[in-house]
Amino acid sequence: MERYSNYWQLKENEKEGEDYRVHVRRGISGILVMAPHGGGIEPGTTEIADAIAGDEHSFYSFEGLKRRDNLRLHITSRRFDEPVGVRMAKDSETILAIHGCRGKERVVYIGGRDKILREKVKDALENADFSVQEHPRFPGKSPLNICNRSRSRQGVQIEITMHLRCLMFNDISRLMRKSTTDLFERFVMALSSALAKTKYPTDA
Repeated sequence: MERYSNYWQLKENEKEGEDYRVHVRRGISGILVMAPHGGGIEPGTTEIADAIAGDEHSFYSFEGLKRRDNLRLHITSRRFDEPVGVRMAKDSETILAIHGCRGKERVVYIGGRDKILREKVKDALENADFSVQEHPRFPGKSPLNICNRSRSRQGVQIEITMHLRCLMFNDISRLMRKSTTDLFERFVMALSSALAKTKYPTDA
């Protein structure tokens, strides 16, 4: 069970800047790369999303900062309503949401309503020798899913197994996630190339 059903319940019980924080950067592409369960909630997703976004794409992360029990900060994607993230989603043409899931396999699960971008992401990852699959637990098809709350009402969601995320960092613990591996670089480059082929006009 989720501890909090929405952001406002979370805000009443957790301290911003101590238990969680919101990290944003505006880009110019019309694409938002987000990690709605970043920091210690789904470790590694903030760093991956940040690197993919770079200076071109907008970046958003809701980050758990607790020393332990960060999963209590998890708000499911269909109910994710942190206002800065929702506003950035609505201002974007499409969204790439980076999530983490359990699993000992070296797999990326893909979903979302943006069929064109989804195929570009899948092809780019497979060309970089990553296994990409669909999973009934992670369809990302609901219009309420934060990945689909863009102007176009569509986006892409990827779920990266814990095993694969661990391989992307020399140490995935809280204080050491800045130290990444060649696999991290290959993953980021693959997704960056997929986004580079997806252009939107922007008035940002």
